[in-house]
Amino acid sequence: MSTLRFLGTGTSSGVPVLGCSCEVCTSADPRDRRLRTSAYATLDTGERLLIDCGTDFREQSLAARVFHADAVLVTHPHADHIGGLDDLRQVNFLMKRDIDVFGNAFAVSEIRERYGYIFRRTQEGGGKPRLVLHDVSAPFRVGNADIVPLPVMHGEVPILGFRIGALSYITDASFIPEETYRLLEGTEVLVLNALRPDRHPTHFSLPEALEAAARVSARETWLIHLTHHFMHARDDEKLPKGVHFAFDGLKAEF
Repeated sequence: MSTLRFLGTGTSSGVPVLGCSCEVCTSADPRDRRLRTSAYATLDTGERLLIDCGTDFREQSLAARVFHADAVLVTHPHADHIGGLDDLRQVNFLMKRDIDVFGNAFAVSEIRERYGYIFRRTQEGGGKPRLVLHDVSAPFRVGNADIVPLPVMHGEVPILGFRIGALSYITDASFIPEETYRLLEGTEVLVLNALRPDRHPTHFSLPEALEAAARVSARETWLIHLTHHFMHARDDEKLPKGVHFAFDGLKAEF
């Protein structure tokens, strides 16, 4: 059995939001504390895959003991999804090898531009991650694991979700094309973003996420990339059968 650990389930602001004193941001329930969205898959074939590496990666790594990554799957290059790439240098040190990073052409280009020092010769001793970038638009393999990119739209920006066996992981989507719905057929565990109750121009709202989840009809759907508009204890029980809000530290089997 493979497992997915949710390292973070929050938006780019995280929860609590700086300066906010709402009932969710001041909640004592640890399920209402949400670091930036990221996940860690431990596969029954032996591979360990990090999905996104955002601003909170170091804190997430220490909490979940993420000290090994056979690959990083990048959904898109916004700061809350790639802002922790520099911290992978310690993972390189522990593994004693490079780390493969997979994303679409947009993600690879943005990583190369924003982290240019990683990919050019610099003085010895400064310390920097050893990353190998891969532009993917078709199924690929990491070790013995087959991974299928899932093209979706984040507003006007094309980004990726990823399918790993019976797991399909999508975040920051505002639209799922018909060809991607076909790739989602047979999904047993779906991870999908649901930003807030009302509409947003670049993310699924909760009603839109529930509509997409009903169409995929997975055995389990876990909602992520959540704002402080949702209180876990109050709102999770209102969701349809088989659909739940994920929370930091949760493990799902697939």
